[in-house]
Amino acid sequence: MGSKKLPEVPAASLADIAFMLLIFFLVATQMNVDNGLERRLPQWVEEEQKIDQDVNERNVFVVLVNRNNDLLVENEWSSVAELRDKAKEFMANPNDDPNLPEKELKEVPIFGSTMVTKGVISLQNDRDTKYEMYIAVQNELVGAINDLRNELAMNKFGKPYDKCNEEEQDAIKEIYPSRISEAEPKKVAGGK
Repeated sequence: MGSKKLPEVPAASLADIAFMLLIFFLVATQMNVDNGLERRLPQWVEEEQKIDQDVNERNVFVVLVNRNNDLLVENEWSSVAELRDKAKEFMANPNDDPNLPEKELKEVPIFGSTMVTKGVISLQNDRDTKYEMYIAVQNELVGAINDLRNELAMNKFGKPYDKCNEEEQDAIKEIYPSRISEAEPKKVAGGK
């Protein structure tokens, strides 16, 4: 009795099938890309177009985070829990305090002639600052601006900022701009 030869599996098309499956899964898989902080880089300006801009010291809200995750806000030790209220008071300057940022009269759509803050929030952290602390500080600073925008929207339009139309949102952004400047992290000594 002779040996029976087993039929061979055609292997030539297996590579094609594997490639097709790979392409299918790459196209069909959803990837979550919403992680991180939303930041827009400033527009590139040529060297000859740069203008020296002196920023009045009273217009800058300085926030420093050291390697021990201690928070120094306007040269005073603070906590993350207090940061949002301090940033809101700084940016709003409701009583036109001479120690808080200057305001300038601007023509704002919908609002007309309105006093607009010149305030800038400056954040600098140590290279050894924990990421969780960095994110917590960022959240509070962005939250302060969002709170001010929401309060203004409620007072002017009777609805939250996110329910306002694009024109209303743009006008509110002009009154409370999101000016958060991040200095390059440094290696500095820490501790109280």
